[in-house]
Amino acid sequence: MNERRQAIVDKAFLTFDRDFSGFIEVQDIKKSFNASFHPKVQQGLMTEEQVFLEFLQNFGDVNRDGRISRQEWNDYYSAVSASIENDDHFIELMKACWKL
Repeated sequence: MNERRQAIVDKAFLTFDRDFSGFIEVQDIKKSFNASFHPKVQQGLMTEEQVFLEFLQNFGDVNRDGRISRQEWNDYYSAVSASIENDDHFIELMKACWKL
């Protein structure tokens, strides 16, 4: 991920990691997660709750402690970033998803 993309990914993570522990709690994420712009929600194929649950599953919380580490967060968004060519589009998606 380039510096611009990493900066917005970091900003989103730090929105939740207020104690700078390197972890964020799932319930804190849910309060700010906005799935209304997700294509499958827009098409009526999934609910916002289903999109959120799918999103959490993709982090691969190995120890299932209900927390997402900074490494899990970065790994997830590195994969997302690889599928989006345009930096501005990636940044706008992050802003819309996390209300940044």
